[in-house]
Amino acid sequence: MPTAMRAMHDSNYSKAAAEFREPALAGNAKAQSHLGYLFYTGEGVTQDYHEAVRWFTLAAVQGDVDAQYNLAVAYAFGQGVKKDDTEAVIWYLRAADQGHAAAQYSLAICYTYGLGVVEDSLTAVEWLLMSAEQGYADAQLTVARLYETGNLLLTQDYGKALHWYLILAKKDLADAQYALANMYRDGRGVAAADLEEARRWYRLAAGQGHEPAKSQLQTMEQKQEHRWTPTL
Repeated sequence: MPTAMRAMHDSNYSKAAAEFREPALAGNAKAQSHLGYLFYTGEGVTQDYHEAVRWFTLAAVQGDVDAQYNLAVAYAFGQGVKKDDTEAVIWYLRAADQGHAAAQYSLAICYTYGLGVVEDSLTAVEWLLMSAEQGYADAQLTVARLYETGNLLLTQDYGKALHWYLILAKKDLADAQYALANMYRDGRGVAAADLEEARRWYRLAAGQGHEPAKSQLQTMEQKQEHRWTPTL
């Protein structure tokens, strides 16, 4: 399978698909998982969700964590199979139990909104925090927002919100940079308001095309320009 993996690395997907097929037919779970992914995305082969699900299923029952997650997604969105939130949760859970961060985040969403399970905010938070601690950006941003507002059993804590926003802001996530700037502007989670630090993060978010950041930056600059300084 090294040849197939090299082909994947080189974006030679048609060669990768051809190389994965033999070990996949022989029962190799990782090859089945990769082949399913190629059929799912249509890279190197004609896109075929049903064929993708067939390969994902063969790999998932052998314990391949990526196949378990991808199979869950297929059930959640009804791609290649009939949409079934309950079945999606079963496979999200198997992947999440193996430490798959995206599956953990997806489970948090399922428990938050009662998709395939009974709505349970406590369980949702547990999976959300596990995913965030593993560095999954969507989970980290959700945790930051929950600490900022004090929702879903997380007590409002500006310091913790700032912590999570800062992690994401340093990864150049514009939404986090904007939220972080707002906190520095308002003095939330910090000892005192810091307009210079706020302006710095607004600029970084604005540089990525974040419109609210552009607007805030413009407002701050206009206020600075029109600031009245008394003279003797």
